[in-house]
Amino acid sequence: MNWTIEVVPVPVTDMDRAKEFYAERIGFAVDLDDEVSPGVRIIQLTPPGSRCSIALLEGMVTPPGAKTMEPGTLHGLQVCVTDIEAARAGLVERGVRVSPVRHLGPGGWEDGRGGTWNSFMTFEDPDGNGWVVQEAPSELSER
Repeated sequence: MNWTIEVVPVPVTDMDRAKEFYAERIGFAVDLDDEVSPGVRIIQLTPPGSRCSIALLEGMVTPPGAKTMEPGTLHGLQVCVTDIEAARAGLVERGVRVSPVRHLGPGGWEDGRGGTWNSFMTFEDPDGNGWVVQEAPSELSER
């Protein structure tokens, strides 16, 4: 039996602001924006080419024993791209504050691209949730 990660909740304070950020600035597709029951709204967005989506939730009751995250507390969620310089340029063009491209070199973190799987950049959404973007050598379907 496969266990697949398909949806990751991202805690936000303003659903519409977050939807605009992820759809218009980052480029995720809006799969769903619906009030699934009174007072419960779900916005699901998917990065291009990904089988895993993010979910922005409002009014959702957590299952017994589950803990909730406060907006801005999700850090280290990672996405991969095949051209990190082009991805960074696109984000900057759409007004996203993004770090320089960095890689892990002999002296620690250094500016610029590194080798295969070794180039990264970071950005935060309007609530402070932190993302890592890593350059992959090829599309997922080719690996």
